[in-house]
This record gives sequence, structure tokens and C-alpha cells, in this order.
Amino acid sequence: MAKVKITELVLRDGHQSLIATRMRTDDMLPICSKLDSIGFWSLEAWGGATFDACVRYLKEDPWERLTKLRKAIPNTPLQMLLRGQNLLGYRHYSDDVVRAFIQKSADNGVDVFRVFDAMNDTRNIRVSIEAVKKAKKHAEGTIAYTTSPVHDIAYFVAMAKQLEEMGSDTIAIKDMAGLLTPQMTTDIVKAISKAVSVPVHLHSHATSGLASMCLLRGVENGATLIDTCNSSFSEGASHPTTESIVAAFKGTEYDTGLDLGALQEVTAYFREVRKKYWQFESEFTGVDTRVLVNQVPGGMISNLSNQLKEQGALNRMDDVLAEIPKVREDLGFPPLVTPTSQIVGTQAVLNVMTGERYKSITNEVKSYLLGHYGKAPGKVNEAVRKLAVGDNDVIECRPADLLDDEMDKLRAECESLVKTEEDVLTYAMFPDLATTFLKERNANSLKPEQLLSKEAASVNEARYAPNEFNITLHGETFHVKLTGSGHAGEEKRPYYVSVDGIAEEVIVETLSEIEVNGKSSGTKKKNNVSMASSGRPRPTHQGCVTTAMPGTIVEVKVKAGDKVQAGFPVLVIEAMKMENEIQAPKSGVVVAVHVKKGDSVTPDESLLEIQPD
Repeated sequence: MAKVKITELVLRDGHQSLIATRMRTDDMLPICSKLDSIGFWSLEAWGGATFDACVRYLKEDPWERLTKLRKAIPNTPLQMLLRGQNLLGYRHYSDDVVRAFIQKSADNGVDVFRVFDAMNDTRNIRVSIEAVKKAKKHAEGTIAYTTSPVHDIAYFVAMAKQLEEMGSDTIAIKDMAGLLTPQMTTDIVKAISKAVSVPVHLHSHATSGLASMCLLRGVENGATLIDTCNSSFSEGASHPTTESIVAAFKGTEYDTGLDLGALQEVTAYFREVRKKYWQFESEFTGVDTRVLVNQVPGGMISNLSNQLKEQGALNRMDDVLAEIPKVREDLGFPPLVTPTSQIVGTQAVLNVMTGERYKSITNEVKSYLLGHYGKAPGKVNEAVRKLAVGDNDVIECRPADLLDDEMDKLRAECESLVKTEEDVLTYAMFPDLATTFLKERNANSLKPEQLLSKEAASVNEARYAPNEFNITLHGETFHVKLTGSGHAGEEKRPYYVSVDGIAEEVIVETLSEIEVNGKSSGTKKKNNVSMASSGRPRPTHQGCVTTAMPGTIVEVKVKAGDKVQAGFPVLVIEAMKMENEIQAPKSGVVVAVHVKKGDSVTPDESLLEIQPD
């Protein structure tokens, strides 16, 4: 029997790290029988961001993906990544939802549950591990590895012991940002292997260029399970290459027993598949030693670059990466892994985009500072907490202890949309996204985002377009700067530009891959007021409420005629998967509301208007 066993990540973490989790199920299924025959300890194929991406972008039922993969891979254990009490969403769920989700995941094909908590608060892991054991599946208690003044070997060893006591069958060290060094790997694996009696599983992203060395040191010091990814989706923000690690261990006491020839067949297949997703390739997927400072994990950085690109703000990436460790320190050094990576990352983007730190604070940061995600590892910046939540009490208990059972309520809310209990759980994860998805599915109108053709354009021409330029028309020159855009793949896509310093919006309607209709204009006038194509007026006075970045209205908290104070929350917008309250800029009376729940909104629009006192 092989002394070292491999979990292959190509069906989940590989494409999450390099192409923003965009691989479709139909591109996975043809190679599944080959993957199943190789002899991996497990295939990670579900969880993480795949659930969100299926519903949000691919318009696939994530449960259907799981059942199809289970049917196509009957012999190799399927593994998922589960965020403890967060499951696959961005908040804590009640215990009955956690138990129901894990049971249905097991029923539909998950064998190995890698369970972690973004805060390393083991109180948020316990119920999940109990539910996995009840379903008679493999529970892998997980340590989110990070570095800070409060994270040391003793901290991680104590956590490993707690996870074993809870019933974990294996202990995973999850180095999501590639922060491990060979020496630290030696120390932490040796210490944990000595402290627990269950196998140790090592997972490290290759972002910093150190991961392959860390895997070698890991197995030399007691790790018997390691994570790798097929070379078609490996290295950089992803993971060490499966074929290379297999070759490195061949003929040694750590020989994996896997066949390099069979692995090459998988490689050839996925190299061709990856070409279809060229538009989602991130510029930040090579070796990047900045991660040793900013700690941005592999799965986050490709999504972050994609989101900044959609806002026309990719040039601000370095500013965001510099801001992330500052926000992390303010929040008490949480590990940067979903959802805390999104919480910290989105706040960093807001700090950069608004030009003022904590001018706008997301609801998730406020919840974090109130203790609703668990106990912060280190000391929180009290000035930031005061600014965000005032004198509100910080909870000390396990956050889920404050939650009543939710399943019956959730079933009632989505009764008209759902067909199965799995549908209810999809709704539980992402109510607004799922509502749209289920309505479209029931109407047989699901349409995934468009995969663009590369014909008639090179990769560079398609990916790198000018965002600031001069246009000369009829002898007159206009200076144009692109400041943002709507989502790629929309038939009519808004672009936000500055023309000679004046903010404008234009609508570009795609007729084919290389031809657009230049006749459409995104600006119109009504009673001599400049209007966006949405019909909303441009902001013209200080009482106009706007958004810092494109997003979707989640809640309208006021109506015309309401009196509000400056700083009072009037709208909630979702941007970059995080909710952000927008406050009244002035005290006064709401005289007009231009949005409703579900509306897509952009900068340079007036969302509602307040007549100042």
C-alpha cells in the first residue's frame, strides 16, 4: 500500500484558483471514468465556490452536478470543502440547516467532508463533524493556516487536538494562501502528527512558489495525505502539480503508486478544455511572493481580479493588495479564507474605491465586529469597531446558539419555487440568487453566461483593451476614460465612462463576437435632466444617494416622505458577493426613490434623493 496518498483537485480548487470557478459540468464528465481509474485517495469535486458559481454564473443546479459526478465516478471517494456553520454561504446557519445540508450532500454523493471555520473557532465546526459522523461519512477537521502575532505552533496543535476530540477521522492543514515555508511545514506537521493519532492531510497553494517543497517536507515529517492538482490547472494560485509530485516520489519510500501515463491522458483533456475559458483567466495566477505579505488565497485572487476587471478598476489591484493586510490587522488577524477573505477583501476594495478608509462599511464587517462569525484570533481595532457598530454589545457565545431552527421557515418562503429538499437548501444558501435561478429553471429559461470566441482576436487583444484614450470625431477631440462596466456576457452591457471629465453611461449591444451596434446611446434627457439608460437621473446635488461600485439592490429601507438623519442606512446593495449599507449623505426628507429590490445599479446614478433640511 502506498505510504503517501493523493487528493486530486482539478475538479474544484484548480479551476476555482485559475479561472474563477467557471468550469462547467459538461466539461468534467467526459474524463471522469479516467479520473476514477487512477487510484486517488479522493477527488475534490464540490463545495468551496462551486455551489455559488453554478447558481450565479453557470446556471447549473449544483446538486445535479454532484449526482452526475457521483454516477460518473463510482469508485473514488468524492470530497467537498465545507465552511462549518457557514456551509457554502456567507453567514452562519442554524444547526438544523447544517444537519440537513450535510445529510443531503452525503445522500447525493459526498464521501469526505473537509470542514473548516474561517476564524479557526472550533465551536463553529463541532455540529458539522457530528452530522458527518451521523451520516457515516469521513470527517476531516481542518486548520486554516495563517501567520500573525497570535498564530504559533502551540495554537495549531491545541486546535488539532480539539478537532480529534470532536471525532475527526483526519486532520487537514489548509494553507489556502501558500504561506507555509519548508521549515514551518516541518515544525507544524511534526508537532501535530505527534499530538494526534489520526492521519494528517496537507494542502498548500503554490502562489508563493514554496508549496512543492512543503509537500516533500510534510510527508518526510508525518503527513500521509497530500493535495495536488493536474498540471492543466496547477501551480501559481493553484497547487503543486500532480504528475510532478508523483514523479518526485516514485521509487522512494513515499511512492504514490499512481501511473504517470494515465495522468497524462487527463492532462491532455483538460488542457483543451481550459482554452474555452480564456476570458476568465486571471493575470494573477503565476508565482506571486506578495502573498507572503497580503495573504490573499488562490481562490480569492482570481475572483478579485475578475471583479475589479468588471468594474474597470483592475489598475487598482496593487492598492487593494496593499490595503488587505491593514484591514486584516484591524479585524484581529482572521485567516483569509472564505468567508473572511471576502469580508476583508471587499472592505479593502471599498476603502480603495471610495478614497477613504471605512467611509463605507459592509454589513458583513459589522456582523464580524459584533462576534457573529465567532471569536477573532487577535485584538480588534476598537476605533474601527466603534465606527462600524457604535456601542452595540459583542456576543461571547457560539454564534449559532442565537439562531432558531430555520428549515421550516425556509421551506415556507420558497414553497412555490422548489421541487425538492435540495432546492430548499439552495435557497437557504443564496435566497436572492436562488429565487432567480429557480424561477428561470421552472420557466425553462436558464441561460449561462456567454463563453466568448477567440476567433478574429488574439488573447492579448481580447483581454487587454485600452481604458483611457482620445477620440477625434469631425475634427473635435474627446478624452474618454473607462471607469466601469456591467457584467460580461450581457446582451446589452453598460459602460461607465468619463468624457472630458463628465460622467456618462453608454450601452453597448453585442450583435456578434466582433461587431457591436454603435447607434445605441445610454444617455437621455427628461425635463432637461441628464438620465442614465436605466431611467434614473444623474446625481446633481448633495442629497443624491449613489453607490461606490456596481451591484444589486438587496433592500430599500425608506420611502418617499420619510425623514432621515445623515448616516441613516437607506439602501442595502450587494457588490462582490458582500452586502453594503448605503447611508444618507444629508439629513432631510426623502423626496424620490429611483430603485427597487433586485435592480442593478451603477456609479453615477442617483438611487434616491433627499431634500436637505
